[in-house]
Amino acid sequence: MKVRKFIEEIYSSDALYNSARLEEYLHPEITLEWNSSKGFLKMRKKDIILLTKELERTYISMRSDISHLLKDDKTVTIRYKHYGKTIENPSEEVLLASFITIWEIKDDKLFYGYQMSQLY
Repeated sequence: MKVRKFIEEIYSSDALYNSARLEEYLHPEITLEWNSSKGFLKMRKKDIILLTKELERTYISMRSDISHLLKDDKTVTIRYKHYGKTIENPSEEVLLASFITIWEIKDDKLFYGYQMSQLY
């Protein structure tokens, strides 16, 4: 699969809050370096899956609104806003954060990510 299409498939699906589905896309040796408005995180596969499981418990739905998707060889940069509906208020979708992530792909899986986010 083409890497740009691969990233678009992930972010257009429910994979970011569906740990079983997300796991299909993750390389066993994945690393995500995440600079957020709350600080720096370096996450491995188990950390990413745990975060996704927490999102599953908190949100009834989530979606990404992609504004930019750029490919360069085996890397893809994606810029998007992330929205969610909480269990406590399922009728209101709220903007959670704005993200930009650069992904390196290895063996047709997410291998190394550099991510920045800003909460709303």
